[in-house]
Amino acid sequence: MYTGMIRDLLARLGDGTVTYSLLLDEQEIPLNPLIGRRICLHFTGERRCIYCGRKASKLFNHGSCWPCFQRLAINDICQVKPSLCHYETCREPEWGDANCMIPTYVYLAKSSDIKVGITRSLPGRWLDQGAVEAVPIARVPNRKMAGDLELYLMQYLPDKTNWRKMLKGDVTQDDLREVRRRVLDLIPDEFHPYVLPDEEVRHFTYPLEQPPARITSHDLEKGDAEGVLLGIKGSYLVLDSGVLNVPKFAGYLVALDEGEAG
Repeated sequence: MYTGMIRDLLARLGDGTVTYSLLLDEQEIPLNPLIGRRICLHFTGERRCIYCGRKASKLFNHGSCWPCFQRLAINDICQVKPSLCHYETCREPEWGDANCMIPTYVYLAKSSDIKVGITRSLPGRWLDQGAVEAVPIARVPNRKMAGDLELYLMQYLPDKTNWRKMLKGDVTQDDLREVRRRVLDLIPDEFHPYVLPDEEVRHFTYPLEQPPARITSHDLEKGDAEGVLLGIKGSYLVLDSGVLNVPKFAGYLVALDEGEAG
């Protein structure tokens, strides 16, 4: 049994398949070897801020206590809507220098439908979103510019992943290379110096062969997430009893128990 505070679900590119670990405090628990086994994730009732460590009766924005939610720049609206970046009035200028005033990719990814997004590093967000194919289209000098280009392209493409379709493997058959070609023709002139014209589409395989026919969500506030681990994709553990969005419960103190093979 492992115990600790959920910090994140870590995804890395392995030998042909994405590998996952559950980060509990400072413990990295490999999850791919648990596929096919019965597991139980039990919430102990204690919540702690992932930034300052204080106990809290309620957490905000995937792991912040209320003071950190109000104080930290990582919780600003511009982290969700980067076109609203306000670096000149940022609450933490040094954090802004390190996280926002750096080169940022604008990309297309196929998780369900083809979507547009931004990321500081690759493959980064692609694995978090369960993308089976992805390709960058531009690399701009800062997050604000990336957000502006993303906002413009949202006239033509969504910026969200349909997580149910992603888990079911219900992915559009549209050719990502062809969509990329059309999108490059739409990019406004001011972004042309940053376009990446010759990038190759990358492909990703996840340790999830067969998701359940009916997808329901586990809520650790209401009970244990228990069942046979069928696989992992994006930010979700897929059990035969339902799916768990792990980052949603960052800051929750849990016990992870491993049972016999299902």
